[in-house]
Amino acid sequence: MGASLESQENSISLLPLSKPLVPVNLRVPGDISSAAYFLVAGAIHPNSRIVIGDCGINPTRTGIIDTLLAMGARLKIDNERREAGEPLADIVVESSELKGIDVGGDIIPRLIDEIPVLAVAGCIAKGKTSIRDAGELRVNESDRIATVVGELSRLGAKIEPLRDGMAIYGSRPLSGTEVDSHFDHRLAMSLAVAGLVGKGKTTIKHAQVAQVSYPSFWQALQQALMKEIQNKM
Repeated sequence: MGASLESQENSISLLPLSKPLVPVNLRVPGDISSAAYFLVAGAIHPNSRIVIGDCGINPTRTGIIDTLLAMGARLKIDNERREAGEPLADIVVESSELKGIDVGGDIIPRLIDEIPVLAVAGCIAKGKTSIRDAGELRVNESDRIATVVGELSRLGAKIEPLRDGMAIYGSRPLSGTEVDSHFDHRLAMSLAVAGLVGKGKTTIKHAQVAQVSYPSFWQALQQALMKEIQNKM
């Protein structure tokens, strides 16, 4: 657009403009944080295959992809390309047999927002999943360590809080019940993914809070479920 920018390590400087910005046409890639709920849903739900088109895959944001692959997810990246200087691709995920792993260190900043739904994947995975170095979760819209542990426990998960994360003991069946989003959009959507594989009905209080970051989440989830039903007919 003609802006005068200088980038140096972790800082960007904007210099005064000498002429107006030039308008451009560009496509904004889909948000990997929003895609994460469907990536986990596709991996843990039986007989599923989900394709997420035009999703941003900037390496600073793809910790959830790397972690799911390390857990054994059947996930692949198709049609990689760049638009407006950003990498994007179509992501395909299918029902998988996940295994528990240790998550911590340098990858945490690349998936900090996706940890609530990653915890759901840990509940279904075989073995123990340990998440550490994520103390930042204590100061989000809710204390996400406390609320994720508390609400997934209500669904029957064996999960324990750690000072800077959580320990999840997988392979335990989840059972539907009433849970609370605590007005935290990421927790609401993560509980919806857990409810997909729980036996019985799951009711999420204050579910409308999902609109904070993903206004069409419930419609997208319903559409995905309808496609699954149609494919089985």
